[in-house]
Parts: sequence; structure tokens; C-alpha cells
Amino acid sequence: MDRAPAFVDCYGDLTVRFTDEMRAGIPGLEVYFDEPADEDALIERLRGRRNVLVYMGYMSVRVIQSCPDLKSIAYLSTGLATHGDLEEAGRLGIRFEGVKGYGDRAVAEHAIALALAAIKRIVEMDEAVRSGNWRLMRAEEIQGSTFGIVGLGGIGRETARLAHALGARTIGWSRSGTAGGAPVEMMALDDVLAQSDVVSLHLALTPETEGFVDARALAKLKPGAILINTARAGIIEEDALMSALEAGRIGHCALDVFHQEPLPHNHRLTAMKNVTLTPHSGWLTTQAIDRLLLAGVNLLERHIAETRS
Repeated sequence: MDRAPAFVDCYGDLTVRFTDEMRAGIPGLEVYFDEPADEDALIERLRGRRNVLVYMGYMSVRVIQSCPDLKSIAYLSTGLATHGDLEEAGRLGIRFEGVKGYGDRAVAEHAIALALAAIKRIVEMDEAVRSGNWRLMRAEEIQGSTFGIVGLGGIGRETARLAHALGARTIGWSRSGTAGGAPVEMMALDDVLAQSDVVSLHLALTPETEGFVDARALAKLKPGAILINTARAGIIEEDALMSALEAGRIGHCALDVFHQEPLPHNHRLTAMKNVTLTPHSGWLTTQAIDRLLLAGVNLLERHIAETRS
């Protein structure tokens, strides 16, 4: 059975942004406007198809092996390692490719917003006013501060540009050793950690970066520094982070990504006053969704052309 290409899980905020114009370039494209109930339902949607577009469905070994006709997966994400078994896909000759760049501006703005919320004590002030505790609270300014960027891909470079535009001194480190045109003073990682008032993480999650920010790295932070993570939770060793927060080594930590998502309501982080938490939504803007969907459709269209027998 040779079934038409499919978008197997267009749901949530994507449903109202996925237009007829977007799907027009792929004749016969089948679109499911909901989330598969379970892995079996996902397999049923994939089975018999050569090319698919996927939003959130996890491509496990079982899913991949259950769909022998599959030639390509166009995935609506950048960090593919967290969305499927890439090794098994490669072994079976399945092209597993994501889209890039769609959320650079959105995530960079979110990182800056988290930094400003911490610097300006926004959450603390809001909670105080709501509870009837009216008291003036002294904050700081981002202008003149040192803003460190760890990882200078598209999001890291955009974050650096925004921080620089706000008057911060921007310093950075990247695995490639280059700034990629961003307004950043490059230096050793330990120096970035030691000198920064704010450290924003923008590394891809790979076997080399898993647990990259460990107890040793956290100990290098300037006392009272603000740590921002809008990348992947696995970049930071969770136990080391919790210990640093509980010891007051970190002034404030703002996280949009977590080792367990959704974050359990009774997680230790939820009881801490020196953290700001957002639900992995840094990328989720109307503009980024439109860029994501358009890039995904274009990728699927290319996959179809390149895998046509």
C-alpha cells in the first residue's frame, strides 16, 4: 500500500496557522488535526507512507521499524536527538531532517525577557503587590552589565545582538571558537562564566554537551549571577543545578526547559524563590509558527522530490 504523504499531528497552536496555501504545493497531502492517542495510533498514521511531516510524535525504534515504507521524516524541530532514535533511522536509510532558524528571534527575545525579569525582579514584585505587600524594591539595569553567551548558533547570535543593543557588554564562547558575526568578545568558557552577570545557554544537545554545565562549571559562575536556559535541559546537570540554587551560589535561574516535561507540580524548583519558570514556550510565537510550518512544508516537498523512485 502506497499512501499519500501526511502531516501526522498538526494540533494545538499549529491548527489555525496551517493554511490551504501552505498545503497546496503537496498534492494529496493528508493532514491530521489532532495528536495521535498513543504510539499505535502514530504507527497507523505513518504505515504505508514514504514521506511524512511530524510535529511532536516521537520516532521510537518500534515506530520506525513498524513503517518499512518510510523514506523520510520532515520534523518540525531543530533538536532532533530528543524526538526520535536517529541511529535506527539512519540504519534503515530513513532521512530524518528538521528545520532550522524558524525560532531564532522568538527564543532570543524570550531569553532576554527572562534575563530582564530576573534583573528587574518582576515576578517578585508582582507577587508582593498581589499579596498586598506594597514595598519598593531595588533592581538593576542591563545596560553596563556583562552578558555571557554560551553557544553561538542562530539563537545565541540573535541573543547577543539584542543584549548588545540594550547596552550590555557581550562576551561569549562557542564550540567552533567563532562568533559568526555576532557582536561578542570571544574568550575561554571559564572566563565567560566568571565574568558574566548573566549567562545564557544556547548549545544544541548532543552526546558531547549532555551535562556540559556541571558542578565544576557552576562553581565558576560569579556569585549572584543569573543563569538562563532556553536551549535543552540536558545541557545542565540537574542535581548540580539544584545544589547551586539551594546554596545561594546562583542569584537567579530562569528556565524554559526541564529534564521532565511537563514539570511535576511538586518539583523542588517550584518551591524556590530564586527561579523563574516558563513551560518550554520560548519558541512559540505566531510569527515563529508560520515560519516553522512553511519551512516544514518546503522540507517535505523536497523530500518527496528527492526520494521519488
